[in-house]
Amino acid sequence: MSARVPSVPGDLTRLGFAEPRRADTLLADPALAPLVKDRERVETDGLAVTLARVNDPDQALLTLVRLMERVATPAQTALREALVPALREPGRARDRLFSVLGASTALGDHLIARPEHWTAVVDAVQLEVEERIELLTAAVTSPDEGTTSEDALRIEYRRQLLGIAALDVSRPDPQARLPETAAALADLAEAALEAALVMARAALGPTADQCRFAVIAMGKTGGRELNYISDVDVIFVAEPSEGCDEDAALAAATELATAIIKICSSQTAAGALWQVDPALRPEGKNGPLVRTLKSHVSYYERWAKTWEFQALLKARPIAGDRALGRTYVEAVAPFVWSAASRENFVEDVQAMRRRVEDNVPSGEADRQLKLGPGGLRDVEFSVQLLQLVHGRADKSLRSGTTLTALAALSQGGYVGREDAQTLEAAYRLLRTLEHRIQLYRMRRTHLMPTAPSDLRRLGRALGHQRDPEDSVTAQWRAAAREVRRLHQRIFYRPLLSAVARLGPDEVRLAPEAARERLAALGFTDPRGALRHLEALSGGVSRRASIQRQLLPVMLGWFADEAAPDAGLLAFRRISDELGTTPWFLRLLRDEGSAAERLAHTLGRSRYAAELLEQGPESVQFLGESTGLRPRTRDEVQVRMRAAARRKDGSEPAVLAARAVRRSELFRLAVASLLGHITLDDLGRALADLSGALIDVTLEVVLAEVEKQTGAPPLSRHLVVGMGRLGGGESAFGSDADVLFVHDPTEGVEARAAQEQALDVVKELIRLLGLAAPDPRLEVDAGLRPEGKNGPLTRSLDSYRAYYERWSLVWESQALLRAAPVAGDMDLGAAFIELIDPLRWPEGGIDAGQVREIRTLKARMESERLPRGADRKTHFKLGHGGLSDVEWCVQLIQLQHAHAHEGLRTTSTLEALTAAQAEGLIGTEDAVALAEAWRLASQMRNAGLLSRGRTVDSVPSDVRDADGMARIMGLPARSGQELANRYRRVARRARHAAEHVFYGDAT
Repeated sequence: MSARVPSVPGDLTRLGFAEPRRADTLLADPALAPLVKDRERVETDGLAVTLARVNDPDQALLTLVRLMERVATPAQTALREALVPALREPGRARDRLFSVLGASTALGDHLIARPEHWTAVVDAVQLEVEERIELLTAAVTSPDEGTTSEDALRIEYRRQLLGIAALDVSRPDPQARLPETAAALADLAEAALEAALVMARAALGPTADQCRFAVIAMGKTGGRELNYISDVDVIFVAEPSEGCDEDAALAAATELATAIIKICSSQTAAGALWQVDPALRPEGKNGPLVRTLKSHVSYYERWAKTWEFQALLKARPIAGDRALGRTYVEAVAPFVWSAASRENFVEDVQAMRRRVEDNVPSGEADRQLKLGPGGLRDVEFSVQLLQLVHGRADKSLRSGTTLTALAALSQGGYVGREDAQTLEAAYRLLRTLEHRIQLYRMRRTHLMPTAPSDLRRLGRALGHQRDPEDSVTAQWRAAAREVRRLHQRIFYRPLLSAVARLGPDEVRLAPEAARERLAALGFTDPRGALRHLEALSGGVSRRASIQRQLLPVMLGWFADEAAPDAGLLAFRRISDELGTTPWFLRLLRDEGSAAERLAHTLGRSRYAAELLEQGPESVQFLGESTGLRPRTRDEVQVRMRAAARRKDGSEPAVLAARAVRRSELFRLAVASLLGHITLDDLGRALADLSGALIDVTLEVVLAEVEKQTGAPPLSRHLVVGMGRLGGGESAFGSDADVLFVHDPTEGVEARAAQEQALDVVKELIRLLGLAAPDPRLEVDAGLRPEGKNGPLTRSLDSYRAYYERWSLVWESQALLRAAPVAGDMDLGAAFIELIDPLRWPEGGIDAGQVREIRTLKARMESERLPRGADRKTHFKLGHGGLSDVEWCVQLIQLQHAHAHEGLRTTSTLEALTAAQAEGLIGTEDAVALAEAWRLASQMRNAGLLSRGRTVDSVPSDVRDADGMARIMGLPARSGQELANRYRRVARRARHAAEHVFYGDAT
């Protein structure tokens, strides 16, 4: 079999040429003969291999042929003799020239028109702006014979542009070089404007000397981050020269400005530069083209809109009288760095971004690199908003260059490191795509192409050799998604609006100013609070930097609450505990309203603060979109079981489950404090939480029994919730009123089962009551048969025997709220079947039993009310309190539940509603009782949340009452109003209770 004959087109295909046969023909073109050593094959060091590395090998080859044809004439002999040796062998000259030809048809056409500029490509170096100004100024003041100054400006501009492009496109990583390229383009624009001003002055003559005149760059030119093709945004400022009239000076300056615009913007035989756009000046296109410095300042003081200050962030003098330009920038800087203090500043900037996005044509939105979602404007607006808000106090953020500002924001902790890296990488990518798209034809565009050939060239420009079309599209869209995600999180960060509303002095935490502000805000111990601030924000660490962003705002949020000093102290303790963890401060800075929620929680509730100090990791709930949604009992119990199983031994297992309860208590506390949960849902959630913990603890204890005895437990076990637990109406700090039931398995001796069951119950109570860094769950079995004199647990048969022989009416009343909450639910169903006839007695209770209940109620009122307690304000036992309402409802249930199914519920309010619906209680009485029960329940919860301990009565201390009122949504200093309201509501409820309980309403 003969050896394969090499195929030049085949090799060209493998090298990446899109049209290999055409490329083969072009390589054989006579114009390239001096550069090709072996026509019969693809040389390893030949043209094709070098061309294969450029963005568009086919286009570069075609343009190379045209260039070599252009220099083949006798008039170009000298140039050709220099060019051929440079391109014949591999090296920098060939790499750079081919890279430019493969990246830009427009620059290729320029080289064909002016082949002598090839040296600008191969010998390109980074120039300082002064060198560029000198070269361009020399070109316009001494143009070649037959060349106008306008054409000379364009020719020299394009020559320097070739050098910038050569350095850009010949580098293997164009994104890394982006800042240098963008800065060089801005410097070239600066030099062109300076040269245009030289031309304008020469044309105007001596009149030009009547004014001092400066050109201020705005936008990307001002930020030294210009595109290859872009409008150059400018503002003109002038002052009369010494001894000259202001009007005459402004007239001369206006002529200079008009001439600059025309020189740079007009099309000549040598082409065009770009449009000079002065629309960012005061009053825009309706305002004078040139103003004095005083006129500018006057306008910004009185009339400027938010977007104008944002635009001034990038202002930079670039032509004319540099001293005047610097004076202008210094004069407007205070407006820029105080703009964030304007009313609705953040909201205005956010609205402006939305308007920009809304104005993108619908057919372009999906392809926009600049204005669309996930585009450059998302990055720029995010960075600029952060700069303007935080730059008031932090001068390190005051840069007009996006990437420089982003780095400073990251360094200062205003943006997370990873977020900043993601934004920087995306910005570099988007700008590089924009550059490559514009560079190809030197046309202004910000749209991703759709033609496969354009996408192929773009993909290869970014290093995608395999499947470049799809790869570059996927890379762009992935970056856009990340930009949009971060933009939405950063740009709409609630903390920004809060920081912006602070005055300039409030943003800073200078000791004296901070002490004065703390006193003004209502901190009772400003010196102590200042020590906390210094401990949190002192030093140069990133942690301290982020705290300096958070604290000025959080102080105001703390001060909105009744206990700002306690809130700040709690925040310091939590920060000390979590400050070294990477997510804590990032959460407060970045995630929604987490910082505000935390400040209000700590300043409002000692109970929540203590829970968080014991388990600070629970602060993560505040940053989650569903963080304050109460978890179902099943969800909580799964977490508790998982936590318990990871521990060895019953005590560590139960303490782990209790830690889950603590975190859920914090969740419910915050949800209650912030009004995210109703009283009814809160009661059910707290009851479910206690039930889940009892259930898991019972499982742990029974597992330990089996482990120690080597055999299954002797009984099935059940825990029956009583009182508020059984009714699903628990409050913060509620004990767990329960009955314990067991049922010996078949063949087990009753005494042995009783002894083991008693041990199980005692161990369960012990474990739930262990001292630990979480609220213990106090278990109270006092409602069991025979009360404290009876056994802690009974078998089901024992309960049946007791209730058949000894049950009293008060026990039937207590069983009205009995519901299984833990253990064997089959046993629970059997227990419910046992007690239903007792609590829903057929025919109701008789008159003697009614009298007995009324007697018990009267005795309770006289004996159980704590000494010194006020009957008018005690939440449970006082007149119109919880006991009045519950005894009324329970009496109705005992009398009528047999006939009305709606009354067969363990919930007080559900039973009350059913009684009203059945006509068993008047509407007025029902409303009065329900209102009192809800208000007393809310105030008990509010008291415990505020003080961190049980509050049984309306507080006599005004500050305590005010703390409760704040939690209940009332304005500051509403404590007395709340107390008066409770008394009014309780009086009406007492009147209703006397009517219902002692009268003939039932």
